[in-house]
Amino acid sequence: MIVKARLITGVVLFVFVLGHLINHALGVHSLAAMEAGREWFTAAWRNPIGTTAFAGSLLIHLLLAGWALYARRSLKMSVGEAFQLVLGFSIPIFLALHFAGTAGAHRIFGTNDTYAFVLLAQWKFADYGVILQTGGMTAAWVHGCIGVYFWLRLKPYFPDIKQLLFGLAIVIPVASWIGFYAGGKEALALYEDPEWRRAMLAVAQPPDANGVRQIYDLALLFQIIIGSLIASALAGRGVRSSLERRRGTYLLRYPNERTVRNAKGTSILEASRLNGIPHASVCGGRGRCSTCRVRVLEGHDNLAGPSADELRVLKRVGAPPKVRLACQALPFGDISVVPLLPPNATARDAKRRNPDMSGQEKEIAILFADLRSFTQFSEQKLPYDVVFVLNRYFAHMGEAVELAGGHLDKFIGDGVMALFGANTDGDSGARAALTAAKHMSQKLSVLNTQLGDELNEPLRIGIGIHSGPAIIGEMGYGTAFGLTAIGDSVNTASRLEAMTKEFGAQLVFSEDVASKAGLDVSGLTQKTAAIRGRGEPISIYVCENAEKLSLHS
Repeated sequence: MIVKARLITGVVLFVFVLGHLINHALGVHSLAAMEAGREWFTAAWRNPIGTTAFAGSLLIHLLLAGWALYARRSLKMSVGEAFQLVLGFSIPIFLALHFAGTAGAHRIFGTNDTYAFVLLAQWKFADYGVILQTGGMTAAWVHGCIGVYFWLRLKPYFPDIKQLLFGLAIVIPVASWIGFYAGGKEALALYEDPEWRRAMLAVAQPPDANGVRQIYDLALLFQIIIGSLIASALAGRGVRSSLERRRGTYLLRYPNERTVRNAKGTSILEASRLNGIPHASVCGGRGRCSTCRVRVLEGHDNLAGPSADELRVLKRVGAPPKVRLACQALPFGDISVVPLLPPNATARDAKRRNPDMSGQEKEIAILFADLRSFTQFSEQKLPYDVVFVLNRYFAHMGEAVELAGGHLDKFIGDGVMALFGANTDGDSGARAALTAAKHMSQKLSVLNTQLGDELNEPLRIGIGIHSGPAIIGEMGYGTAFGLTAIGDSVNTASRLEAMTKEFGAQLVFSEDVASKAGLDVSGLTQKTAAIRGRGEPISIYVCENAEKLSLHS
């Protein structure tokens, strides 16, 4: 609820600031254009709905900012988070006089705060008016842009629009500064004309000297309120720390036997930050991104239940049981956890994941394929030719795997590893793997025809398939991080691929695969093979040409 309230109020305030900056930018054309834009702007915001939306959003956003400052157990944060926090609290201090002199004067004294009047007040009469206005609007814009970035970078479409958004983030404030400067200079020039000055004052109806003092007092009061909010949040942190020390601590265990002790009420993510333990958190601990998620190994009963917001995020990423968001999980007893993502996780890792990707044992089919005699080929060709042929081969084999509904795990030298059934079941996976083998054989024939002039002899392939239990999940480091599988079934599939050399065949697959796929094996050679690492031999089928497999859906 808090996350949603912060987002909604932030969007309302950002739209207000955006409209203000665009209105300023009209000064590039003329003061009259700025005033025409102001009429539209005030029509949108100075009505019961607009005023309530703005004032309510401002109040709620400020209170939530104070709460966020209080709620943090640690003030250690990223540069972006710190910059946004400092700018957020500086905005009302910068713009207090502007608010009091425009909306405040309009409400209290009936002043018509035209652009001519406001620009003259800032450029001619108010001490540091230009500095406060420019600094405040810049702080508001940058603060809002950081917030928009933190929000949108988790969206799948963000990479496609980030360059456009970055350009707008630069162009809009620059145009606003130029318009503000041009409008101010035009107002100063017009002020020298006594008739224009009298007409402007008659329209504006500015407050008298006593009213001006009231405006300054109102601005000061606003600044004092903001300062008190910050001071209260910081003081509250001290009081809370004292109370929590009396309530006791809990022991948090990480992998590699590392343990830290923290006050009860400290989230797992905050515990990591307080103790200098790297922990992924793309959204900064706001409960949006899921990159801080951990698997609870021991002490799951020592955690308060997940909130509705946390449950929604966990459901979005398909998290299995006993997985929690570290930023939301509040232990009240000893607990042991394993972070599921590396500390350098990015926004890409916050996208939806299947439960299997977090690590599960499941019945799947594994396919290995390898080019025959390719080392000989590579020794006879230029490096460019080798890379060209390999890329064509990988493209055709990858298409065959994807066409059958498989997951292309990795390319290993001139070999291919693929998984089938990760999102379905073992039977479907076995059928899909055999279908992929048939497609691979067909596509290899097409590739040999296409590359006839490049090859001394046709490319040949060996394919091994086995079906059985395997541990599947996202594994790796950095950019080499993705869904893969490990276990005895994977090793068996690899051994079967190697046996294609021994039998001079294109495809060797286990009886488990044939049984689960419901394959008609008449016409295929059945053998018993000893697999290194397995205690018992297994029954296998040998197929000279996978293109001739008889598959029925």
